[in-house]
Amino acid sequence: MTRTVQSEHEHEYDVVVLGAGPVGENVVDRVRAAGLSAAIVESELIGGECSYWACMPSKALLRPVIARSDARRVAGLRASADRPLDVQEILAHRDEVVGNWTDDGQVDWLESIGARIFRGHGRLVGPRRVEVAAPEGERHVLTARHAVAVCTGSRAVLPDLPGLPGAHPWTSREATSADQVPGRLIVVGGGVVGVEMATAWHAFGAQVTMLVRGEGLLPRMEPFVGEHVAAALTARGAEIRTGVSVSAVVRDGSTGPVTVVLEGGDSVEGDQVLFATGRAPRTEDLGLETVGLKPGSWLDVDDSLRVVGTDWLYAVGDVNHRALLTHQGKYQARIAGAAIAARAQGDGSLDASGWGPYAATADHAAVPQVVFSDPEAAAVGLSLAEAEQAGHRVRAVDLDMRQVAGAGLYAQGYQGHARMVVDLDREVILGASFVGPGIGELVHSATVAVVGEVPIARLWHAVPSYPTLSEAWLRLLEAYRG
Repeated sequence: MTRTVQSEHEHEYDVVVLGAGPVGENVVDRVRAAGLSAAIVESELIGGECSYWACMPSKALLRPVIARSDARRVAGLRASADRPLDVQEILAHRDEVVGNWTDDGQVDWLESIGARIFRGHGRLVGPRRVEVAAPEGERHVLTARHAVAVCTGSRAVLPDLPGLPGAHPWTSREATSADQVPGRLIVVGGGVVGVEMATAWHAFGAQVTMLVRGEGLLPRMEPFVGEHVAAALTARGAEIRTGVSVSAVVRDGSTGPVTVVLEGGDSVEGDQVLFATGRAPRTEDLGLETVGLKPGSWLDVDDSLRVVGTDWLYAVGDVNHRALLTHQGKYQARIAGAAIAARAQGDGSLDASGWGPYAATADHAAVPQVVFSDPEAAAVGLSLAEAEQAGHRVRAVDLDMRQVAGAGLYAQGYQGHARMVVDLDREVILGASFVGPGIGELVHSATVAVVGEVPIARLWHAVPSYPTLSEAWLRLLEAYRG
């Protein structure tokens, strides 16, 4: 009897990173810039979820949808814009944006900064030790002199429903990579993924029905935001049903119609169903149990992104559940990489006197987000309800965006709304929310105001250019002063 013996190799690096998405790449970039050696482990494509199945392909799908919608609201362009989208061209461009799901460019960049790439499934096998099962059957054991960073991200969650596995539902991955437009698309969930994908596929020709358990869309934002987005989707022909829960899914054969059964007995039939119902950390098979942690759990970290109770393990990006957004994960990665390097180089001040510049403070008070719906939605900081729940004495200042001269020039019949939440004791802005065409570009100025705790009195002297959408700030300040 012949016995196959897998070859095993031992390696040692200053830092080992699990997960080569944008978060892991940024950790490696920072530690390499500080002169530390680094290895990065990835079981799928280098570049991760954002590059191939989330941020990049979804925005490639949505950009022409929003551009056409904007053009339809501009005098002189309506007739030329009132044509069906060239869906095949859009999908081809999407494929180009994601590099046709190949990662050569990302590999070249990592190699150019001197990072060692290990392809395969990596898991912890004890403190500072990672085992990689490579596709070719080899086994590598990596020892980290200073730190291991878990940057494995999150995955879409499918609920435990009768019939769902056999119905072959879409998750966010299939929704951003599909190459055919379903005639009827059922979207379960009213969050960011549900809203963006309903916007895109409806514009491509699908008849869209959204099934939302809660009272409205985008529940993490101010209520008026979801109301504007829902009204626009409904006006274009999408159906939105709120306050409903799914009890089962039935597919007729492998490719036939799918029926989504609701609690109470009602049902909706479509050709495809997308479940956009939340995410879970990709930590279920990382060997966390070998270092006293629970497999499949979110990882609790301090503000330097070090896992609580350890002096060598870091969890960066989605896995720590602070803010499941690529830009926040990359921000955390820059801080984590700098903190790892500082500790490796003996900077005891990090633990003796606090983390200083090595603290991810934005995760607590100023997380910006843009939803690329039509109209766009954006927010940063605290909503009115969140500020009140946190015990602040606040006032919400609201603005109908039609009062802004630039809005009427941006689009005829402009519909939008803005709100800033003001801390009345300190007279600084705690949060801001916007909904309307083109407002995604307003959120960074709001972020600067919130992060910088810029006093209202000083904001009067930050003069917005006329006539732009940024004049919303002037109108909000006027409304605040009364």
